[in-house]
Amino acid sequence: MSTTILEPQTEAGMTGKTQQLMPVKNITVIGAGTMGNGICHVFAQFGYQVSMLDINQDAMNKAIVTIGKNMDRQISKGALTEQQKDEALARIATYTDMKEAVKDADLVVEAATENIDLKIRIFKELDMLSPEKTILATNTSSISITRIASNTKRMSKVIGMHFMNPVPVMRLVEIINGYGTDRMTTDTIIDLSKAIGKVPCVVNDYPGFISNRILMPMINEAILALQEGVANVEEIDTIMKLGMAHPMGPLQLADFIGLDTCYSIMNVLHMGFGNQKYAPATLLANMVQAGFLGVKSGEGFYKHVPGSKELIVSERFKNRMF
Repeated sequence: MSTTILEPQTEAGMTGKTQQLMPVKNITVIGAGTMGNGICHVFAQFGYQVSMLDINQDAMNKAIVTIGKNMDRQISKGALTEQQKDEALARIATYTDMKEAVKDADLVVEAATENIDLKIRIFKELDMLSPEKTILATNTSSISITRIASNTKRMSKVIGMHFMNPVPVMRLVEIINGYGTDRMTTDTIIDLSKAIGKVPCVVNDYPGFISNRILMPMINEAILALQEGVANVEEIDTIMKLGMAHPMGPLQLADFIGLDTCYSIMNVLHMGFGNQKYAPATLLANMVQAGFLGVKSGEGFYKHVPGSKELIVSERFKNRMF
């Protein structure tokens, strides 16, 4: 099966092919969480020098341990050798100071919490502290690239680089052009994505892009069906797995993504399009407010036991306590 890379025409002049792409050797990743450490893992595995930046050194220490364990899984499957693991880990340096972390960066990939105010603050700092040549990318799954870029003085070098979770496993990178992103930036990120074994797909900057514009309303609709008593948790997920060949049901997937993240993205879609069909389900809002966030909190639609792959429906839904 062939993969088509979309090359949209925009007012920003995204036509033609640049003759020389910007070389990328040093990459800074902001955030040591699930996405951040996965992005560090992949870049380091493929030979790039990586600076991991987080305000919490303990979080970065934990991230390095996680990367090591994930590489051990690759070794057990014959996808990596012990020597390659050691070399990759040696390429990752950790920093709590942004100025030091970005001083030599060819590319910065921001993978902080999905919060627009936080991202804008980070990009303002990056714009001041990064070399003029540096491309600034965000791993946002829904927030406007144009809005983020407008808070910098380098709109042409700001782009979305949306990795999928788990990063070392999932091949897709959704590349999002802001209104002012130039062709050299886009082509550089396309080539870089291919160099780390990913499949880049380019889209334009509209709420939710493509991945979450389609995925999140489906998840929200599944939650509405549960909320309205159309079917229970297991039936909804089983129907979508067996009937639609989905590897994971929408409610299980929501738990895996994080219900707070799902809620945030639905709000972005709702505000961005001004259409009531994107309004997040009341049940989703209530679960987030109550702290039932899925895997990250230990309970969402399912009860999540560390180290267990068994799907255990939350007692709240067995007894319909919602």
